[in-house]
Amino acid sequence: MAVLTFSLLFLFTLADSGCGQSYEETKRLKQEQRRQALREDSAALKVAVLPTLDCLPLYVAEDREMFDTAVDIRLKRFTAQMDCDTAFLRGRVEVAVTDLVRVEKWKETAGQRVAHYLTATNAYWLLIGNRNQRITSLSHLDDHMLAMTRYSVTDMLGDLAVDSAKLKTERVFRIQVNDVNVRLDMLENNEMDAMLLTEPQATQALLKKHRVLLDTRKLDMWMGVLVEDSVCMSHPNRQRQREVLVKGYNAACDSLNQYGVKHYSDIIRKYYKLTEQALSQLPDTLKYQHVQAPREKDVTRARLYIRGKR
Repeated sequence: MAVLTFSLLFLFTLADSGCGQSYEETKRLKQEQRRQALREDSAALKVAVLPTLDCLPLYVAEDREMFDTAVDIRLKRFTAQMDCDTAFLRGRVEVAVTDLVRVEKWKETAGQRVAHYLTATNAYWLLIGNRNQRITSLSHLDDHMLAMTRYSVTDMLGDLAVDSAKLKTERVFRIQVNDVNVRLDMLENNEMDAMLLTEPQATQALLKKHRVLLDTRKLDMWMGVLVEDSVCMSHPNRQRQREVLVKGYNAACDSLNQYGVKHYSDIIRKYYKLTEQALSQLPDTLKYQHVQAPREKDVTRARLYIRGKR
């Protein structure tokens, strides 16, 4: 019996030892896999995007494999512009969607990454008043809340609205709401009096009969851009990735212009928080331009605004 007991204990010890080695080996492999994933992510060209229609060419190019598959290009998805910007400024992405006001603000700040304009986008912004609060003109913003983001095109447009209506700045309460989906929800839940939205959130808001108070298209303002880190992108490997990014982006623009936005409804459903009704109402007249620098007058407008905020 004693011999049998000893034998069983010995076998259990071996089994336990074997399990321990198996766990340690599994742990080691997982750590190596994580390190490998980090290496691959570091080598990839990473692009910070939002669920806004100015980013649709990037979503289309990725989903329809318009980027050369031999080159690793990865979209990093965010829902708040500030999170997009933070990822860029901290070096977690090499390219990011943003606006001219934000970039000109970065340039005013010492030590920030060197942002180079890769291309202008077709983004436009609408200032929308809550119909339930009877906000039907810019003058009605007096003593009401306006959702925006500091040091961005929405900040500039808020100032423009106040100046146009000859309101006192302190009488329009600027509320910082960075997440584009949260901002829209606040309007739909009657928690905000007015806000600045781009597409497709603007289309969804207008379905509820909220009123457009200001439209940047009518002001001939085109402030959306993609930026790249000019120092990082000077490396030969990054330059090759940039070429692939530009080629795929341009191909996606051509396809969107040929077939229209709603042709890619499956992609919009996949990446955008949008109702089916809003999806059916998206403006199919949107046009996407090949990669090109922003207009100098738009850059100058943003630069002068930032200098005036000092």
